[in-house]
Amino acid sequence: MPTAFVTGGSGFIGGRLIERLVKDGRTVRALARSDRAVTRVAELGAEPVRGDLSDVDSLTAGARGAEVAYHSAAWTGPGGSWADFEKSNVDGTRNVLDACRTAGVRRLVHVGTEAALMAGEPLVNVDETAPLRPDSRAPYPATKAAAEQLVRSAEGLETVVVRPRFVWGRGDTNILPTLVTAVRSGQFAWLGGGRNLTATTHVDNTVEGLVLAAERGRPGEAYFVTDGDPVVFRDFLTELLATQGVTAPGRSIPLGVAKALVEVLEGGWKVLRRPGLPPLNRFLLWASGQECTINIGKARDELGYAPVISRDEGFTQLRTQGE
Repeated sequence: MPTAFVTGGSGFIGGRLIERLVKDGRTVRALARSDRAVTRVAELGAEPVRGDLSDVDSLTAGARGAEVAYHSAAWTGPGGSWADFEKSNVDGTRNVLDACRTAGVRRLVHVGTEAALMAGEPLVNVDETAPLRPDSRAPYPATKAAAEQLVRSAEGLETVVVRPRFVWGRGDTNILPTLVTAVRSGQFAWLGGGRNLTATTHVDNTVEGLVLAAERGRPGEAYFVTDGDPVVFRDFLTELLATQGVTAPGRSIPLGVAKALVEVLEGGWKVLRRPGLPPLNRFLLWASGQECTINIGKARDELGYAPVISRDEGFTQLRTQGE
């Protein structure tokens, strides 16, 4: 089987992707920026390539001889400055593209996000015709939109973008642990009651979309992948927390109050020159307090995509992962 190169292989999506590729019989190389990452990707069955997204030579070495590359590394925050988001998400993506071209990679599959469409308005049954928002006032959406523009306009290799929304599941080291900590510390509150509809994408469904995009995606195109029908945000998070034995609180902040708080907090953060973003910030408000529903018809029709795991199955995995 042809060789694949993966960035972000020690992370949540990248790690599960390596497991899938190895299971499918692929030889996999993965970028690893630390000793811990080297150990992690080796345990998953990939050959570690020491380096980071700023190291074009290491990226090129990892990509050389690979037929397909998967770019899943990204800066998601909330820590870090706007420059940090730019360096990882935009400059890092440009470096990956350059390395893949130099190494002769045929196809690059980029892990995008619905956040690249976020600039303050709800996303209601959006599809791939909705415009990217590199002009967003939040750094993660703006830089992921700019990165996707680079990928889809790249010359010299085939590129495809896969956009999951709210990636969750067994092995999550980011969203679920952060939620559990927030609830247990008394810092969690629903924004606007949490009754907004949301799409979600289990990590296994995300990986399924990435693999299909490598095989069937049209060059220069983007594809949304989700778990299927949307769910009420509050219901989903309540059940997600329950898998860890944590009861979701009832406390809620009205959406209008939350919007006003974001303006005050983000303004104060800048004046005080505090690092990163405040705990309640623009992107958190958009992602958690507003509807985000997605039409995945394009992925179904062109990739043959269908969810490989249901939400109920994903919750069961989470409840039993420590047993």
